[in-house]
Amino acid sequence: MQTIKTYLFWLLSVVLFISCSRKADNDNKKVFNINLDQNLTSLDPAFARNQNAIWMINQVFNGLVQIDKDLNTVPCIAKSWLVDEDGLTYTFNLRNDVYFHDDPLFKDGKGRKVVASDFVYSFYRLIDPKVASSGGWIFSDKVKDQNSFTAVNDTTFQIKLTKPFPAFLNLLTAQYCSVVPKEVVEHYGKDFRNHPVGTGPFRFKYWKEDEILVLLKNENYWEKDPENNRLPFLDAVKVTFISDKQNAFMNFIKKELDFFYSVDGSYRDDILTKSGKMTHKYKGKFQLFKGPYLCTEYVGILVDPNNALVKGSPLALKKVRQAVNYAIDKPKLIKYLRNSIGIPATSGFIPEGMPGFDSAKVKGYVYDLSKAEQLLAEAGFPHGKGMPVVTLTTSTTYKDLIEFIQGELTNIGMKVKVDVMPAAGLRDLMSKNEVAFFRGSWISDYPDGENYLSVFYSKNKVPFGPNYTGYFNKEFDRLFEQSYYEKDNRKRYDLYHKMENMIVEDAPVVPLLYDQCVVMVQNNISDYQINPLALMILKNVKKQ
Repeated sequence: MQTIKTYLFWLLSVVLFISCSRKADNDNKKVFNINLDQNLTSLDPAFARNQNAIWMINQVFNGLVQIDKDLNTVPCIAKSWLVDEDGLTYTFNLRNDVYFHDDPLFKDGKGRKVVASDFVYSFYRLIDPKVASSGGWIFSDKVKDQNSFTAVNDTTFQIKLTKPFPAFLNLLTAQYCSVVPKEVVEHYGKDFRNHPVGTGPFRFKYWKEDEILVLLKNENYWEKDPENNRLPFLDAVKVTFISDKQNAFMNFIKKELDFFYSVDGSYRDDILTKSGKMTHKYKGKFQLFKGPYLCTEYVGILVDPNNALVKGSPLALKKVRQAVNYAIDKPKLIKYLRNSIGIPATSGFIPEGMPGFDSAKVKGYVYDLSKAEQLLAEAGFPHGKGMPVVTLTTSTTYKDLIEFIQGELTNIGMKVKVDVMPAAGLRDLMSKNEVAFFRGSWISDYPDGENYLSVFYSKNKVPFGPNYTGYFNKEFDRLFEQSYYEKDNRKRYDLYHKMENMIVEDAPVVPLLYDQCVVMVQNNISDYQINPLALMILKNVKKQ
């Protein structure tokens, strides 16, 4: 009975809030309306494993550091830090004016101050086997145990690593590394997922799964803009969960939503011309922003010579793999299948927009049909003669893209069969090195090229790592390990470029495109800044 009463109370609260919000438009209240096409899996930072969860967690929580729009790591709750000469000890000096959101579990219901021991607790949660966080990889191979996290005093927090990791500060910008209050987490247990208490610009109000989520302005938020105005500017964020993207887009056109993300294939031609410009139909109706997104779409090729799928396969030959790379007209693919959303991947696996990206130092493959035919002939298959059929596996969503590649490879005489399966099934096969030729994508977990190169490090072999191609190169591994000890970014990027050129030469992957994020907002929305991680940051957004 108590549960029913509680539910009815919350339902009445949210109905009243939404009603007030509608009336509040006249009172200048600013409610930011968005839609997510899939339900949230959790609002607990320890389970920030997909975009929707990351987006919402980023509104409710803060960490030690954060990224700016240019992917620089800048202060957040940590106002400054020091890294010891050996690169193993990080000491963070914390702000003393950051408070958790108000909650009945705190004294007098008022949020208490964040102290260093809160970070000790929050970070250990990620590697605590009892929690089973999907973010365990953040620290699992970098710290020894709970004692690696130390509260020197209330405003000094220290982390000791077992080995250097130059991208560590970048890694700490991940939403997994948000601070949480121990007393609230331990009171709610697994239900902390739907009773989140953080320090962020918005505080949790109500969530009915698959239907609605409401976040309210944190009136006590500590951050200010460069003009010394207290953030955030919005009064609330209201989220709906309409799974049909076309229906959701129609709600955006009707101005029932303030924000819309990505241009789906079902209505892409309605919004964008083939050259990527907004169609005349919608010109001036809303704002559209396009920018780099740290995601590389690619085709992977299994190259482990000890794998039964590789033995006897024509793709085991480097010249065949290189021919495949030359045979695909990437600009044509992007223009006609994606309405010019994306950048041809002609500079290796690390995408444009990543710090250190340099197209002059990493020369990938451009479309060259004659070169592809020449390499195929040199491999012993002139015009594909004598070459057995190869199977290219994809998920349903990318069937049109893979059929385009099938046609391109047919042009040089290769016989390609397309196998379509559910995305989850393909991921499972990839994670076991049980698929020889497959469509994949790699989305950056943090803004450092190491994250992409780790895909080819031999010690990241499946099933525990992401080396889906079974690639092994002793010199690559040596440089990869050397990069951990190089603190100078420019010198480290030089090592990255050398490794990337090895990947280009050995061709275990066919990079197709560096993706771009597309964001649409209503004309009365300002200061929504896109960034290459496609991270939703609402604290600076204004609504007229």
